[in-house]
Amino acid sequence: MAAAKKHEGKTTMLRIEGEMTIYRAAELKQILLAPLDKAANVEVDLSMVTELDTAGVQLLLLAKNTAQSVGSGLQLTAHSPAVLDVLELLNLTSHFGDPLLIQAASRSVK
Repeated sequence: MAAAKKHEGKTTMLRIEGEMTIYRAAELKQILLAPLDKAANVEVDLSMVTELDTAGVQLLLLAKNTAQSVGSGLQLTAHSPAVLDVLELLNLTSHFGDPLLIQAASRSVK
């Protein structure tokens, strides 16, 4: 249950590992929001997210809205099956505007 951070130029790359649930909401809020003031772009790798609940969704929405309000870019990448399932269930895939259609299409072929 960790989050890794690295910087590449003006982009901060975060990787969330483990659950994005109410139990980690305070920790993940700090991790997601901190780089938005300093970086022009923030890329969040969600490939290692094992569970996403409504608190996790709210954090992603907060991060997206905060990025827009401070003039930063926020991109969600490498959505895990757990993330895809919840975003599709809540019909939020287009709200974030991140590329995931290819992954979703390949998943549904199984």
